[in-house]
Amino acid sequence: MLARTLTLVPALILSFLMLLHLPATSSPAQAEVVLAGDGIVKVKSAHGFDETIELLKKDIADKGIMFFMAVDQAKLGEKASIKLPPSTLLIFGNPPLGIQFLTSNPNAGLDWPVRLLVTQDDKGQVWAVYTDFDWIKRRHGIENRDDAFKMASSVIASITSSIAAK
Repeated sequence: MLARTLTLVPALILSFLMLLHLPATSSPAQAEVVLAGDGIVKVKSAHGFDETIELLKKDIADKGIMFFMAVDQAKLGEKASIKLPPSTLLIFGNPPLGIQFLTSNPNAGLDWPVRLLVTQDDKGQVWAVYTDFDWIKRRHGIENRDDAFKMASSVIASITSSIAAK
């Protein structure tokens, strides 16, 4: 019981702190969001590529979320002599929250920690792209973590609202 309490307390504290950081005007309905049938969510950025990455990283840090790494896929392509438009994968998460999904189904580790892809299309538009958490929930057949999935969805919506084109 004590171990479970010690696991849940940081998640609850983080949840409360994230609610304090939510901008009053941020709402997924206000941002240009594209939902694909394959669980992909695309949020149109109001900023350039590099600024989008910096704003996202700042918002992640401001929320106290652990940032693991950024993978510059265009640079990797360049090293392999393959031209790729700007594309950087940001990997971050809150272990007390994310690990709960793995306890429900270890295969959920394929989708945790959170991955947020920043891309630029051939028209120069920058997008933040991620996998919808309800889709992840269905993919892994997780039925006992509704509150945790709700929290994860709220957090990613808040993070992407920091760059969203209104």
